[in-house]
Amino acid sequence: MASCRYTVFALVVLSSYFLAQFEASSKLKSSPFESALDKLQNQIGYTFKNIGYLRRAMTHSSFSLENNKALSILGSNVMDTSVSMYYLGKDIEISSKDLNQRISDNSKGDTSCTVDGMRLGLHKVVRVSPKTNSTAPTVVCNAFRALFGAIAMDTKKVDDAGSVFRKVHGSEVGRAMVM
Repeated sequence: MASCRYTVFALVVLSSYFLAQFEASSKLKSSPFESALDKLQNQIGYTFKNIGYLRRAMTHSSFSLENNKALSILGSNVMDTSVSMYYLGKDIEISSKDLNQRISDNSKGDTSCTVDGMRLGLHKVVRVSPKTNSTAPTVVCNAFRALFGAIAMDTKKVDDAGSVFRKVHGSEVGRAMVM
């Protein structure tokens, strides 16, 4: 009889625990930030297996110590590699000077990177402190770069992140696409 009571008690405790976890998860999903992350995933055509990477990618250093700085570095390299592959695929004889210029044009915070990030509405998604302007080119561009770093981490494949970048950026990698 005692083991039966223990079993019932354990079931009640476990079911209460799982119900509380489900409710907490549901509340988290319904927040404006989580809704914005869902919309962003739909826009880019990629669903994260580990949403934590996307949360971090959309968190500026002014908001939290857990932020997008490192993912932005990885994402920048993903973008540079993708641009390099695109232009080398078009012309293997491209000069190193021309290739570097194409990479530079693609990475400038006040042009392509920011244009793409604003077009995706990242300035409305990225979490910043109240004193930080979410529309500042460096904030938007870092979030844009971090997005591809997050995808690379989520898939463990730089090529997958590059594919999403090319889709978001457009077929002519050196120019921003209108969505």
